[in-house]
Amino acid sequence: MRIPTATYRIQFTPQFGFDNAKAIASYLADLGISDLYASPIFKARSGSTHGYDIVDATQLNPELGTNESFDALVGEVQSLGMGWLQDIVPNHMAYSSENDYLMDILEHGPDSSYTDYFDLSWNAPFGDRQERILAPLLGDFYGASLENGHIQLQYEQNGLTVNYYSLKLPLRLESYTKFITHNLGKLTRTLGRNHPDFIKLLGILYILKSVPSEVAGKQRQDQIAFIKGLVWELYTTNDAIHEFIDENIQTFNGEPGNSESFNLLDELLNDQFYRLAFWKVGAEEMNYRRFFTVNELISVKVEEVRVFNNTHSLIQKLVEEGKFTGLRIDHIDGLYNPIQYLERLREKTGDVYITVEKILELTEELPENWAIEGTSGYDFLNYVNGVFCQTENESSFDKIYQNFIGSRADYASIVKDKKHLILEKNLAGDIDNLALLLKNISSKYRYGNDFTLNGLKRAIAEVLTLFPIYRTYITPDGIGDSDRATIQEVINQAKEQTPLLQHELTFIEKLMLLEFDNSLTQTEREQWIYFVLRMQQYSGPLMAKGVEDTTLYVYNRLLSLNEVGGNPSHFGIELAKFHAFNKQHQATWPHTMNTTATHDTKRGEDVRARLNVLSEIPEDWDRQVNTWSAINRGNRSHRHGFAMPDRNDEYFIYQTFVGAFPFAEQEHASFVERVKDYIIKAIREAKVHTAWLRPDSEYEQACTSFIEKVLDPSISEEFLKAFHPFQQRIAEHGIFNSLSQTLLKITAPGVPDLYQGTELWELSLVDPDNRRPVDFEQRRTYLSAIRKEVKTDILGLIQELLNDKTDGKIKLFLTAQLLQARTNYVSLFQDGDYLPLEVQGTYANHIIAFARREGNQTAIAIAPRFLTSFIQPGDNPLGESVWQDTHLQLPPGTPLSWTNVLTQQPLQATETLSIGSALAHFPVALLVSSAE
Repeated sequence: MRIPTATYRIQFTPQFGFDNAKAIASYLADLGISDLYASPIFKARSGSTHGYDIVDATQLNPELGTNESFDALVGEVQSLGMGWLQDIVPNHMAYSSENDYLMDILEHGPDSSYTDYFDLSWNAPFGDRQERILAPLLGDFYGASLENGHIQLQYEQNGLTVNYYSLKLPLRLESYTKFITHNLGKLTRTLGRNHPDFIKLLGILYILKSVPSEVAGKQRQDQIAFIKGLVWELYTTNDAIHEFIDENIQTFNGEPGNSESFNLLDELLNDQFYRLAFWKVGAEEMNYRRFFTVNELISVKVEEVRVFNNTHSLIQKLVEEGKFTGLRIDHIDGLYNPIQYLERLREKTGDVYITVEKILELTEELPENWAIEGTSGYDFLNYVNGVFCQTENESSFDKIYQNFIGSRADYASIVKDKKHLILEKNLAGDIDNLALLLKNISSKYRYGNDFTLNGLKRAIAEVLTLFPIYRTYITPDGIGDSDRATIQEVINQAKEQTPLLQHELTFIEKLMLLEFDNSLTQTEREQWIYFVLRMQQYSGPLMAKGVEDTTLYVYNRLLSLNEVGGNPSHFGIELAKFHAFNKQHQATWPHTMNTTATHDTKRGEDVRARLNVLSEIPEDWDRQVNTWSAINRGNRSHRHGFAMPDRNDEYFIYQTFVGAFPFAEQEHASFVERVKDYIIKAIREAKVHTAWLRPDSEYEQACTSFIEKVLDPSISEEFLKAFHPFQQRIAEHGIFNSLSQTLLKITAPGVPDLYQGTELWELSLVDPDNRRPVDFEQRRTYLSAIRKEVKTDILGLIQELLNDKTDGKIKLFLTAQLLQARTNYVSLFQDGDYLPLEVQGTYANHIIAFARREGNQTAIAIAPRFLTSFIQPGDNPLGESVWQDTHLQLPPGTPLSWTNVLTQQPLQATETLSIGSALAHFPVALLVSSAE
């Protein structure tokens, strides 16, 4: 197995394809990256900027380049000795006209060859529902869309389609009869009954009515293709038939303003295997499983062997050819049976490096029986971020936040409320489906005979709402101890909070724990298991939508803690827990990924590093934020006596300003627009005053207007005069946090992952802001200059970098030096023991230090934190005069001669090491020694 030394995440887009990546491959290699980490590169919906809306996993995305350009990129990567870690998406595909598998189902219904490809009510093994597949893709109510002429019939070589803007859906075969027979008498009079082409048309009608119902699959498709070909031939060779079909198209498409004229099209649409609907309908009526609450992403039944083999055929081929050396599995928790999936994947791909996107709560552990190397790194992100939050100031921040917003914010209560909101407003249809399945099971037992559908739905909702983790992993083979404990804890809480549902909850517990009655038939056992595995697929989406995409935009005590996989009710992480986490990783998942930014993170890694500084200075923050609010009182709008933005959103905005305000003055104008776009997304996600399902344009306009005004020097000179000095102070201290964070990520157990562009300052906000183009040429130029100066005058270079830290070169220098060290000492950092080091002296709590040791080699990482109490703006945390008597204890038997690989300076030690000497020239240190 190839274990990456360091990965670099590339976001491929139509504007940044294979050729663009080939052009930067040598830069990545020079930086010290061992493996290119690619966003999905398979055929996606046209114009996709992220690649997760795949329409065909058996093809490369033509918008990224040709197969030849892909091969050229792989060749370049391999010539540089680099590997390729590929992000794959087994859980879902795009609900799109470009998805041929789905379009085949919508055209042929149950006779399609692909009905087992997607999670539809049609293929539920214990369901008997055959209602039309919902297509909740309209921007307005169906009736309005129809009568406004936005839904239109169209005819082309591939047949009749229903078009709604870019959406194009096929019509079932039976619809052709209704279409062709409409006004057929007129064509009879034009051509005459004996005209050869008219006779052909009658023959086509006869064939249409006579296709045997038992004909299905490929045979049916061939027959339909033959019929379509005959119609197209008549349409293109006979003017009268051409005119007849065009007139029918016009007639069916109706006339806006004439409601009756749309009856024909309405009848035609009612006869399809799908039901076009307003997109909001998907929140309450749903007969296919989605990715979270996204109607446009339909879930794939990858648990079906045929589907797995097809969707992974190209992946397997590229692994076998050595083009993919690693795989990252997107949204593992969405799968019906993750353990089975991973076993099949391992069987298909052999000894390849595999990680999974898995959100772990702080005390949760990755299942040990998964055949993988670890996660994509969110667990590390939250630990390393938390260790820079000063935990002892939690009560001060509680008071500051409470006083500013005028109410007490209880995180656990908000989470529960928001989860209930998501269940009621966004996942209601999904929960209905689970309740119906449970009702069918319970009705077979005397103790479940009186359960109502409503009672079961409420019980399911209560269980899912109280789930403390993303999901359990119960399989047909049984249930593990930790999952059993989780289920029992949740059920007990649910019974306490909803005592009227005791019996329903007891029944759900019985099912979830697989406590089968002896009288159950094999089919009934399978039905139990099916419900349990289905139930597990919904706790994750609820957690993601209720916490990540709602609560984290409502509970704003300290925004640096509001991150994917994080729990902002924990005000930071104690250093001992950080060390314990790293030791555990080294023991169990030594090759897991360590990240600090991804395409999904809520804010850039350096934004979080800045905001963590606030945790050190509660009094200053309290004074500043209240001063700003008083100055800006006149910039808020009012509606019925209510100020907009409200105090909570205003608090959110100020933290965003402090964290993301750009260093470069020329970026200020674009920053205003970026924050305006961001605040719309943030307040809609919060679902308090506005939401995606019910946007309040007046409140949204008030928020964007507020941002415009307070950042406009001609309007808000007083605010900006108060804001800039404080923000610049935070930004400078944030730089030191960022450097320490970078050191910890690259030297801790695991594979360090860099998100594109983060080798310089990363001050992005949530997607799509973090998918903006990266200036790689600038980075290449910077790195080239740094490499040259490292060889000639490294201390002079470091002084230059310290003199002007705002351009990010200092972070690039550190990253390159650290990655060089990882390359030079591969086994030390991949397999070496993790030894927390004891720090003593005046500023002991301000240093994070650990050693990595393998054989006769040892490395020591030293990362400062909490510098505001003794480092003034403009000063650097360097030397004995700053660190005074602070020192660390060296592990027994450690050599006394060291080299700081960042500065290339030698260092002598005794049993202790002075922090001031280790940090004599640079704000962080990596010391390496060996017995010789």
